[in-house]
Amino acid sequence: MLYSYVMGFKTGRVLPVVLAALILAACSGQAPQAPAGGGQVKAGANADYYLQQMQQAGNDSKTDFQLLAIHALINEGQTDRAQQLLGTLPQALTDVQQREQLLLAAELAVAQKRPQDATVALQKLDPGQLSQEQQARFLQVRIAAGAGQQPSLDLLRAYIAQEPLLTDPAARQQNIDQTWQTLLAFSAQPQAGLVINANENVLQGWLDLQHVYQDNKQDPALLKAGIKDWQTRYPQNPAAKALPTQLNQVINYQPSSAGQIALFLPMNGQAQVFSNAIQQGFNAAKNGLNTPAPADVGATTQATPAVGDAAQQAATVVTAPSDATAPAADTAAATQPAAVPVAAGAASNAQVKVYDTSSQPLPALLAQAQQEGATIIVGPLLKNEVEQLYASQSTMNILALNQPEHLQNRPNICYFSLSPEDEARDAANHIFQQHRQQPLLLVPRGSLGDRIVKAFADAWTKAGGGTVLEQRIGSIGELKQSINSGAGIQLSGQPVSTAAPSQPQSVTIAGLTIPAPPSDAAISPTAGGGVDAVYIIATPSDLALIKPMIDMRTSSRARLGLYASSRSYQADAGPDYRLEMEGLEFSDIPLLAGTNPGLLQQTSAQFKEDYSLVRLYAMGMDAWTLVNHFSEMRQIPGFQVAGETGQLSATPDCVINRKLSWLKYQQGKLVQAL
Repeated sequence: MLYSYVMGFKTGRVLPVVLAALILAACSGQAPQAPAGGGQVKAGANADYYLQQMQQAGNDSKTDFQLLAIHALINEGQTDRAQQLLGTLPQALTDVQQREQLLLAAELAVAQKRPQDATVALQKLDPGQLSQEQQARFLQVRIAAGAGQQPSLDLLRAYIAQEPLLTDPAARQQNIDQTWQTLLAFSAQPQAGLVINANENVLQGWLDLQHVYQDNKQDPALLKAGIKDWQTRYPQNPAAKALPTQLNQVINYQPSSAGQIALFLPMNGQAQVFSNAIQQGFNAAKNGLNTPAPADVGATTQATPAVGDAAQQAATVVTAPSDATAPAADTAAATQPAAVPVAAGAASNAQVKVYDTSSQPLPALLAQAQQEGATIIVGPLLKNEVEQLYASQSTMNILALNQPEHLQNRPNICYFSLSPEDEARDAANHIFQQHRQQPLLLVPRGSLGDRIVKAFADAWTKAGGGTVLEQRIGSIGELKQSINSGAGIQLSGQPVSTAAPSQPQSVTIAGLTIPAPPSDAAISPTAGGGVDAVYIIATPSDLALIKPMIDMRTSSRARLGLYASSRSYQADAGPDYRLEMEGLEFSDIPLLAGTNPGLLQQTSAQFKEDYSLVRLYAMGMDAWTLVNHFSEMRQIPGFQVAGETGQLSATPDCVINRKLSWLKYQQGKLVQAL
């Protein structure tokens, strides 16, 4: 709807026609009224109506109708026409008109996805001089401009100020939920120098609620008690009257039992080798062991070379287990909630039965497991079988060991996989936390590269980063040819598009020009001069060629960060290779990063240094951990638990994220990356 603004004139009078229009615009649904001047203005009229009135109006009211037309054009999505009309406003405006002009400029900037320009326009406004309707618009623009940006205290204040202006219960609940989500993201940032004014009791209450949540979220009972105490201390806070939806889930938390576990794995065929590794890890964790159980080493190593071709349907786990790694926003350690430690202990009395998914259709196995008293299912492993779960009416809890292409949020399903996309998201957050600004992705051609680029760029944008560049790399033969020709690798690439491109233009209003930022298409793909981080997806043999070519293009003084995935890790690399990789950081699961040296030594020997299978063994161990924390993962937002494949947490869809360990080659040795 159109919001009102009071229009004063130098003569001191108020134009009756426009005043009536503004009152009606603020009260949509009310019948048009005939103002004293004899004219009639429709409430919530379209842009064409106001444009017609603008053409017919006298000089003293023409600008008012022009402002109304601009507002209507923005609401109708006609941003180009709105921008053109905004640029033709006269320079001689009243103070009230100038405020409306700036507010419209901010609304237009948000509509054109120019949040920084919107913020600049809002900074020129004093909210205290705005009408109530304008204040609502001001706050909405402030919130919209902050969406997708790094959360700030000002954004929290905007949500808090907006809440009392909302009358619809659903809108108020949405405001409370968004305030909470912003608060959680804001609290993950360093809080040095945080200043809260003495009269900001509501903001202080929100911050205290966040502290209660972070301090107690690993124990649902303590968290419930903490929330109740907080509601007593801050009875007037909006969240005390209507808790954020996520916290309501905590209040209604119901623990589940893992008394009888059904392990759904393909125990025959090409995927059997992967199932064996997962099952062994699962059983070792169940039995309270921190060393692996004996394995059929001969069968394991015989099937290992087939990892790339074994089962295309096994998606992230089976087709590329060496790509296994993780996501979750990498934030300062001081602000991360503590994860529940998992240590070796007494063996569990839970019963585990393996169901061979290669022997019977999945629906038949689900029915059989339920009939035999299973309380939770771990698996299936293959992607197509995970997708079949959606056709099932089973209410049993399921920890699927893969993630389908088109994920559905089911209250009884969580998804746990080792995927290159997860690792790319974790890399984006890790690199962003190191204050890098222009990353270049060197990825292979094909679908694997496509998936990694999308995952990295999405996470980079969500963290608050700007443009991401990508460059595709070819075969090892092509890399050798580049070396022989002395070409090296150029630190440049094509901009990655994470959203539909828009074509904003500069805006000139009342002599003030607001330039439009460059779009992705305007960034030269060959310029690349600002690249300060390179994320490489390559095998160890490819990386041995790529890094020297990058070194050929950079000086020793260049502050260029080089990063790689676990795909590049070569545990048995000699001293020459480690020296060649000087300065390179890479990610891997904590087990392979050396957090449990004894277990790593045992599993490495068991699987004859096949680290793809070691990762799957660790995945089996973490599957046991997740089974015993299934309810917390499903019901308690932000719950975390330490695992062998990473620090485990869950998204709202219960996709398990894993925060990885990062290592760095330094003077021929591997050290923890900061």
